[in-house]
Amino acid sequence: MYFQHIYDRGLAQGSYFIGCQKAGIAAVIDPKRDVDTYIQIAQEQKMKITHVMETHIHADFLSGARELSALTGADLYLSDEGGPDWQYEFDHIGLKDGSRIQLGNLTFDVLHTPGHTPESISFLLTDHPASEAPVMLFTGDFVFVGDIGRPDLLEKAAGLKGTQEAGAHQMFASLKKFSALPPFVQVWPGHGAGSACGKALGTVPSTTTGYEIVRNWAFRFEEDEAGFVRYLLADQPEPPRYFAKMKQLNKVSRPLLTKVPEIRELNYTELKSAREKGYIVIDTRNKSEFAKGYIPGSINIQHNNSFNTWAGWLLDYDTPFVLIAAPHELDDLTRKLMRIGLDNIYGYIPSLEIWQQAGERLDHAQLISLHEFESLYEQNGIQVVDLRGATEYNAGHIPQAEHVFVGNLLNNLDKISKDKKVIIHCQGGDRSSIGYSLLAKKGYTNILNFASGMHKWIEAGKPVAQ
Repeated sequence: MYFQHIYDRGLAQGSYFIGCQKAGIAAVIDPKRDVDTYIQIAQEQKMKITHVMETHIHADFLSGARELSALTGADLYLSDEGGPDWQYEFDHIGLKDGSRIQLGNLTFDVLHTPGHTPESISFLLTDHPASEAPVMLFTGDFVFVGDIGRPDLLEKAAGLKGTQEAGAHQMFASLKKFSALPPFVQVWPGHGAGSACGKALGTVPSTTTGYEIVRNWAFRFEEDEAGFVRYLLADQPEPPRYFAKMKQLNKVSRPLLTKVPEIRELNYTELKSAREKGYIVIDTRNKSEFAKGYIPGSINIQHNNSFNTWAGWLLDYDTPFVLIAAPHELDDLTRKLMRIGLDNIYGYIPSLEIWQQAGERLDHAQLISLHEFESLYEQNGIQVVDLRGATEYNAGHIPQAEHVFVGNLLNNLDKISKDKKVIIHCQGGDRSSIGYSLLAKKGYTNILNFASGMHKWIEAGKPVAQ
């Protein structure tokens, strides 16, 4: 057997390439959309990809299953569980609980493991030349390292009312199937730490069934189903806005993107025209460089592991956008964007040079130090806004600070004063730079960014409220 774990750090998403070396064929589980990665692995291993499999209809990324199938001729093996509302709306080989997939000397047994979503399945792998006992379980968003999949996404992200309670009870029942497996089975989940698909995912890539039964909080409730449901639904992180779009696009037929697009460089006239048409300018530079000078109206989403998550929060799927990024960063940025279906890149500029050479002005962010913040904080008539997530805010915040999560900032502008000085902050400055650029774009001139954030406040021994 050949096995390779492919991990996207940006979305904390795992996919898997599993091959039978004797037969020279391979399967890919939960592929990302830039599928050249798997085709290259197949070429290196002299294997043909014949099976493409998914654990569920994903909400956090745009699956590359159809792209990979189109390029390789592989069959699609997808869940037919969950009832009529949870069926894939394109041709595939349907899987049910108890279905079996043969891949040369390897066997995948299908377990229906609903909870995260009604149609979720897991794949139990047996490598027959080695043993007749199962060796690996691919759980998707069912069981993670140290956590389990959240059942509230359908309700919070996709607006399907009443589904989170039902999903939590389904998850409780699904865990019984997991507990019945041999303790030595390796568990390979669909996500790791940093994913919004759970609240306490571990940082290591895999685990075992036995270890999770001993250490994962979800197995401590035994017969206390009501307590399990309450704990599972509490304190889940805010689901990014793009999740609803992914759920739709992964279920229905859609145009395929079978290669990574090349992004063209814009000249000044094209950039100016794009801005006049209302296209969004995304400045991917570091927050400190952005603060020193930026094109008015541009939004700072730094090129780091969180880039596509924040792009998914803030961009829509209809309006073209422009990137400010160095040429050597374009391939990675484009891949990050296509993994969540943001294909509407109008073009890019490599720096602010063409803007400045045309005689255009730059705006500058108003940053303040801890000392300056303290001085202003002691005065009346200012507003302090904490842009972190609700769980972070509730765990401890600056006294009198109001909470507005940065991902929902544009929907809560009525909570941000235009008359007082407003000091915004997050944990360490990344999100407050996003927030500052959003507010500046909306015409706010009274915003001060305490970029050192909660980290500096606590480090200095300042008071914290709960």
